[in-house]
Amino acid sequence: MFDRRLHAVTTSRELIQRLADAHGISGFERNVRKLYESYLAPVSEELIRDRFGGVVGKKTGDASGPKVLIAGHLDEIGMVVTHITDDGFLYFQTVGGWWSQVMLAQRVVVHTRKGELMGVIGSKPPHLLTAEERNKVVKIQDMYIDIGVKDKEEAESFGVRPGDPISPWGPFTPLANGKYFMAKALDNRLGSAAAVEVLRALQGQSHPNVLFAGATAQEEVGLRGAQTLVHTVDPDVAIALDVGIAGDTPGMKKTEALSRCGEGPILLIYDGSMIPNTRFRDFVLDTAADAGLPVQVEYVSGGGTDAGKFHTHASGVPSVSIGFPTRYIHSHSAVYHQDDFDNAVRLVAELVRRLDASTVEDIQQY
Repeated sequence: MFDRRLHAVTTSRELIQRLADAHGISGFERNVRKLYESYLAPVSEELIRDRFGGVVGKKTGDASGPKVLIAGHLDEIGMVVTHITDDGFLYFQTVGGWWSQVMLAQRVVVHTRKGELMGVIGSKPPHLLTAEERNKVVKIQDMYIDIGVKDKEEAESFGVRPGDPISPWGPFTPLANGKYFMAKALDNRLGSAAAVEVLRALQGQSHPNVLFAGATAQEEVGLRGAQTLVHTVDPDVAIALDVGIAGDTPGMKKTEALSRCGEGPILLIYDGSMIPNTRFRDFVLDTAADAGLPVQVEYVSGGGTDAGKFHTHASGVPSVSIGFPTRYIHSHSAVYHQDDFDNAVRLVAELVRRLDASTVEDIQQY
């Protein structure tokens, strides 16, 4: 039984913190999904699950109206144990997209059948490298995890075995001005949290459709859970909620990333998995302008979001991707701006209020 009183008073920032601090890499989302459902259930008529780890809450505005799917994804990038050395060090396989230069000396959590173990990613010390070796990037296959044991037998006594998931350790941390926050797993606990907040924003309000809001599984390894969830819901239109690359840090060119933290949510106009439905794109931009809400446009030449699977379901589902400019994604310490999250929730809630049968039919006339 969910405690509705407890979760009804949670602020969006607290929700993001609790979800980001939870652990759930691709394929191992069970624990974060259980936590997520405790926030999703109190603002939903019912929870609908696929058989892959995805879950949505249902809210009926007009039972005869179109079905609208909005979803983040629960999984985060991580690793799995592949081998334990005789000396008790762990070698690993990455899960999702990692850049080797953000990994060394970072803390991780190894999840075993006997509990969680803290560890650190290590490699050969630079003091022992030749000048030529120090100028080379350390390859991921040359890294290992030190959990502080004397040998393989002791590691196994703590429950470690091949296939155990490993997640980054990066506690949710407020930064200087109270608007920026740093954490692991913002990709994509931000989108998952936003789906809950949209449902919360619509409590007690009518809308001309049936809304399904929640999160998929295994997005980081090929949008796999998007395929199962969109099949389960079979929506008329869909919105993926995900992070985008902020272009406001040193060294970034204006043409590489357009969005800036604090200047509004992102509408993707192109990514490697989808060219968005142009009528749906224009509907989002027109709605933002009419409601006086900030929105930025962004493109990503490589990679994609769950909309890449949503839009090819059945005979086609008009889809867009809306997100949050985020710095340092796919690392232990990503950074987002709370105003972007809040405005994204306002924008998506407004879209849901306006997605009636005639509007959706117009969008579908591609």
